[in-house]
Amino acid sequence: MTLPPLAPHLQRIVDAEYPRFSDGEMAQRRAAMEAVLAEAGCDHLVFYGANRAGSSVQWLTQWPVTTEAVGVFSPGKGDALFLQYVNHPPLARKLADKAEIVEWGGESSIRKAMDELEKRGARENKVGVIGPVNFDAHAALSARFGKVTNLNRAYVKLRRVKSSEELDWFRIGAWLSDRGMEGLRNAIRPGVSERALADAIERGYVGLGGTTGIHFIGTTPMRDPQVAAPSQFHSSRRVAAGDIVFSEITATFWDHSGQVLRSFTVGEGPTPLYRDLHAAADAAFDAIVKVLRAGATPAQVVEASGVIEDAGFTVIDDILHGYGGGYFPPILGTRSRPGAPVPEEPFEAGMMVVVQPNVTTRDGKAGVQTGECLLITQDGTERMHAYPREFAQV
Repeated sequence: MTLPPLAPHLQRIVDAEYPRFSDGEMAQRRAAMEAVLAEAGCDHLVFYGANRAGSSVQWLTQWPVTTEAVGVFSPGKGDALFLQYVNHPPLARKLADKAEIVEWGGESSIRKAMDELEKRGARENKVGVIGPVNFDAHAALSARFGKVTNLNRAYVKLRRVKSSEELDWFRIGAWLSDRGMEGLRNAIRPGVSERALADAIERGYVGLGGTTGIHFIGTTPMRDPQVAAPSQFHSSRRVAAGDIVFSEITATFWDHSGQVLRSFTVGEGPTPLYRDLHAAADAAFDAIVKVLRAGATPAQVVEASGVIEDAGFTVIDDILHGYGGGYFPPILGTRSRPGAPVPEEPFEAGMMVVVQPNVTTRDGKAGVQTGECLLITQDGTERMHAYPREFAQV
């Protein structure tokens, strides 16, 4: 299989020593964050990340979170960013080059941030926070600055609709994810272990500039299925003829990722059960995509997914979720596996979603994976991925 190359303007981004968003893009983000602070009645923001989680750090500074990163954002001033560990600031100064301060956080990054807030004249009850702030950090902030305003919902709202520059980076992430799926397909054969399949997935994109978000893998005999969804951790089990292999792959490009889900049969075509499972998944994907567009509602998506239950099956995951910088709303289940209350807010052009009909038998023993990331447009959707939608035999 030959997948298309990156478009030249996307390849130029990948080929940069360290790719950068434009000054105009970063200025728009700062202006949007200043408006959020003003609406919340806050003068300063503490943005936080740790253990590779906390996308606001990269969104505001272009530094991807590794270990703990604590930033201070103040309208009209450059950011301050405090990092663990001591060897991280040299590279961070290169990537977060518009920040006013990039330093080691020392014994306590949050205390360094609080000292900086005091230097900037922060007042009681006027500090907001974004990110997975831990209990100790929140307690310390509250003790010194009173009520701390949670701005995570406002941040999610900012991230739901993507800019044109962001979409370019997400297209690179989708392209890399497709390479991971191609690596998986090329490695599937009797005798190969799940661990070796995971290695093949990473070899598909790491050399091209990608890093791993997730690669979940499931393998099981089609005639005696015991696995309905890909496992989050890979076993030593070896693939055999007559198996199904299914996977969910997310490769990232500087925290900008795709997500692609596919199923493969080994050495023979699908059994009648798996043929019916995948037919229901394809029907659900097509029905959901048919209703998706700017102005469509989450309730329409749930209704469209009803073809799964009509076929006698259910799902083991969300049928759709918002995407791109986080696992965003709406997060939707189906009639037989409902999620949270279905929100009323309609889809908007520029949102990204993952449609993933992970159809399973009701006893939870057999299942398939299919789906991918899509961009919502005014009149429908645009594929972010180029990997073929098919139930392939390898």
